[in-house]
Amino acid sequence: MEPLFLSAICGCNAGLYREALHEVYIPRIQRGDASFAANVLGVRGALLSILAHFFEYGRWGSPVQTDVEGQSLTGEYELFILTQAGLYLTATRGMGASEPRICYEHAENLCHSLKRPYLLYSALMGRWRYSLMTDKLTATLQVAKRIYLLAQERNDAALMIGACSVLAVTHYFSGSFETCGEFAIRGLQIWRSEGVKSQVEEFGAPAVECLCYKALTQWHLGEIASCKATMAEAISLAKALNDLVALVLALNHAWFLGQVEGNLAEVERRASEVIELSTRHNLATVLPGGAILRGWARSVSGHTAEGIAWIEEGVRDNYRVSGAIVGMPYFLALKAEALHLAERTSEALEAIKEAVALVERLELRWWYAELHRLRAVFLTAMGADELQIEASFCAAIRTAKEQKSISLAKRAEETYAEYHRQKANASGVRGFRLPLC
Repeated sequence: MEPLFLSAICGCNAGLYREALHEVYIPRIQRGDASFAANVLGVRGALLSILAHFFEYGRWGSPVQTDVEGQSLTGEYELFILTQAGLYLTATRGMGASEPRICYEHAENLCHSLKRPYLLYSALMGRWRYSLMTDKLTATLQVAKRIYLLAQERNDAALMIGACSVLAVTHYFSGSFETCGEFAIRGLQIWRSEGVKSQVEEFGAPAVECLCYKALTQWHLGEIASCKATMAEAISLAKALNDLVALVLALNHAWFLGQVEGNLAEVERRASEVIELSTRHNLATVLPGGAILRGWARSVSGHTAEGIAWIEEGVRDNYRVSGAIVGMPYFLALKAEALHLAERTSEALEAIKEAVALVERLELRWWYAELHRLRAVFLTAMGADELQIEASFCAAIRTAKEQKSISLAKRAEETYAEYHRQKANASGVRGFRLPLC
C-alpha cells in the first residue's frame, strides 16, 4: 500500500485534493465502503498521515483550501474527511482526545447543512464517545438520546442498534444496571432479527458492544455462567466480523470479568492480548487499561513493587494519552488494592478518596459500592474508628442494593460478616486484615 499512500500525499502536496481523494484514497486505499486499509490492514496511523494533508497544518477541524481549479473540497468531501479523521484519531489517540471531538463538531454542522442523517449519526457517536470519557453522565445521556431519536426518525434498524448500545453503556456507568441490560437486549433483538449492516463505518460493532454490556449486566445480577457465555459470544462475533476495535473492546470487558472473579490467569492472558493487539495496530483506546490490569495481577501474585509500577504508569497514560475518566474509579480501586497489599494502606485510602471525588463530580456510580467496601477494608486494617468502618460497609451494601447489583451486594455483605467475625475474635486488637474480594 505504500506507493498508494505516497501517491495520495503527493497529490495533496500538489494541491490536487479532490483527485487524491476520488482517484486514490477512496477507491484504492479504502476500496470504497469496505474501509480496507483501516478494517482489514489496520493501518489507521498511516491513514491519518494521509488525512492530515487534507487539513490546515495542525488543525484537524479545518479542511484545507486550494487555488487549483476544480480541486477544492466540496462540502461532501469535507464531511467525508472529517468523519474519517474523527474515527482514526479516536482509535489512535483515545476516545477522550480533543482532536476527534473537534472533527466531529465540524462534521455535525456540515451534516445539518447538507442534510446527511447517516453521517450525522457518525458525528453524534463521536460526540457521545468524547462526552462519555470526559463529561458528566447526564450530559452524555443527552447525546445518547439524540442518537436514539435520530434512529427513530430514520426508522433504521442499524442506527437503532447503535443507539441501544450507547444508551446501554451510558446507563451502565451511571450504575443503572437493569436499564443497561434492557437496552443491550433490545439492540441484540434487532440485530438477530434483522441481520442489518450499517451504512456508516462504526467505531467497533454495536452488536458486540450490546453483547458485552448484556454480559456485564448478567454479572451484576449474579448470573455468572450466562455472563461468561455472553462474553465469549461477544469475542467470537468480533472475530467473525474481523472488527479489531470491537475485539479489543470485548477483550477489555473480558479482563474485567476475570478480575472481579479473582482469576489471575485470565486477567494476565486478556491483558497481554489487549496490549499486544493495541500496540501492533496503534490503538490507544484501552492500552493503559491493559497495563493497569497486568499490574494488578502482578501485585496480587506477590510482585507488588513491579505491579504498582505498571498500575501507576497505566493510570498516568490513561489521563495523559486518552484523556479518559470513565474507567478511573475502577482503575484507582485496583491501585488502592495493590498499595494495600504492599503495606501502604494510607496511600490506598487516598486513592479511594480520589476515586470517590470523581464519582461524585462526574456521576460515575458504576463502581461506587466497591469503593465504599474497599474503604471499609482499609480503615479496618488501620484500626480506624468503628463508626467510620460501619458507615462505609453500610454505604457499600446500600449502594449495591439500590443499583440492584446482586454480585456487589454479596461481596459487601460477605466482607462485612467477616469483619464482625474477626472483630469478635480480635481480643482487643484494633487493626486486622480483611480479604480484598
